[in-house]
Amino acid sequence: MFSRTHRCLLPSLTCHKTPNSSLFSSSSSSSSQPPNTNNKDKIIVSRFHHKDWLTSKQATTLINSLTNPSIAPTLFNIYSSRKDYNPTQPFCISLITKLAQSHQFEPIDTLLNSLQPPQKHRFTQDFFFHLIKLYAHKANRIDKAVETLFMMPSFGSYPTSKTFNFVLNLLVNNKLHDQVFNLYSSASKLGFQIDACCLNIIIKGLCKQGEIKAAFKVFDEFPKLGIQRNERTFCTLMHGLCEEGNVDEAFELLEVMKKEKICVDVMVFNVLICGLRRKGRVDEAKEVLEDGMMRNGCYPNESSYQHVLYGLIDFKRFGEAKGVVEKMVLKGFVPSFDSFKGLVFGFSKEGLVEEVDWGVRGMVRMGFVPRMGMWRQIVKCVVVCRDVADSFDRILDVDCD
Repeated sequence: MFSRTHRCLLPSLTCHKTPNSSLFSSSSSSSSQPPNTNNKDKIIVSRFHHKDWLTSKQATTLINSLTNPSIAPTLFNIYSSRKDYNPTQPFCISLITKLAQSHQFEPIDTLLNSLQPPQKHRFTQDFFFHLIKLYAHKANRIDKAVETLFMMPSFGSYPTSKTFNFVLNLLVNNKLHDQVFNLYSSASKLGFQIDACCLNIIIKGLCKQGEIKAAFKVFDEFPKLGIQRNERTFCTLMHGLCEEGNVDEAFELLEVMKKEKICVDVMVFNVLICGLRRKGRVDEAKEVLEDGMMRNGCYPNESSYQHVLYGLIDFKRFGEAKGVVEKMVLKGFVPSFDSFKGLVFGFSKEGLVEEVDWGVRGMVRMGFVPRMGMWRQIVKCVVVCRDVADSFDRILDVDCD
């Protein structure tokens, strides 16, 4: 589904690697007491050295109690050399968490190698999902996250939708599109059955590449695979269409949603409103906000109003924009700083001092503070006003604390 012709131009996983020094050299292994160890951590280290039997539960509690996570490799080295070494899943999760906190990831490879079958321990989805997340977010090692996913079957564990789609989405978000194709093609080998979430992620990736036609081909695959399209499917494709400026096609998908009796939620309408605003069709966006959403039993949220508000400000329809702001405030929403800034600048240029006063006071009530550039524009507005002194007194009588 992803064009093979572009693969040579796509980034590889290796560019996301971060260098790590070896933590299990002979010098580090022989060190019985790591430097910079406080009293609590010294007691924990001494307990691992003690000859008394140490259960896995006790070892897990001790690892969790570490205040300095950089000591974790030392504890792992000591514990793995003991006769009572028992690397259960809770212990391993605690250990890799501490290792990740100190940005020491090479010892995790040592741990995983020691856990390879025929070891008696069984590791569930929770362990692998936790490890994959650490590789992805803490280490920025997307290659290791993918490698761990493919390692799961060797441990007798197969990825669920949550784990598989997490990695797939990770690849899409990092624009590693050739790797997305490879992972999608390997789903059956991993014992994973393609689901709606998986196809939605594929559609998102194709839309990000601008391959809308290919995205529609995936869209058409849903019924062939016996998979029900959902609101996320339509919303993702609509967003791709709107990004390309094809708002009318996005509205056609809205009608398809209704025919298939799929719930049209606020996110779908927000995508359409944003698309209309970007095309300069502000009146239509406003109509969708005020009428279209309610007719479909959907209530606008803050983003719904904000998109329309930006559109009105862009077209210098400041009076209407003020009305939208007042509606937002009544509903408990907070207009953005940029909205107030646009209105204050707009009213200032039109010489409407009272409206400027309204805008400044509204900003302060929302917790915003006018900046220097805004005050300059306000001053320019006031000095051309007949009643300069009164205008300044009114505007400057604003509590900005």
